[in-house]
Amino acid sequence: MYSTDPSFTYPDETVASEENLTNAQQDLRVQLDKKNRGGKAVTLITGYYGSEDKLNTLAKMLKSKCGVGGAAKDGEILIQGDFRDKVVLLLQKEGYKVKKSGG
Repeated sequence: MYSTDPSFTYPDETVASEENLTNAQQDLRVQLDKKNRGGKAVTLITGYYGSEDKLNTLAKMLKSKCGVGGAAKDGEILIQGDFRDKVVLLLQKEGYKVKKSGG
């Protein structure tokens, strides 16, 4: 779409549609990450689209089920340690489409 009107703005449809994705429509990736962490391994969950509140709720559930700490920011969840298999099973039980990526 192209417009010569300087005050024209494009309608932003992607933000509204991403906020309404169900768990089954989410395509999450679970991987082990050691970069920039002093050699410590973390389980990294990427690909989440939704509100920050829902992301924090999901992160809290995963951290409590794994019994470790972590963080949630920028659409990513970090779980301290290598819990890839456990996280994949927990997310599948919640109805998410999950894939292990990386080694």
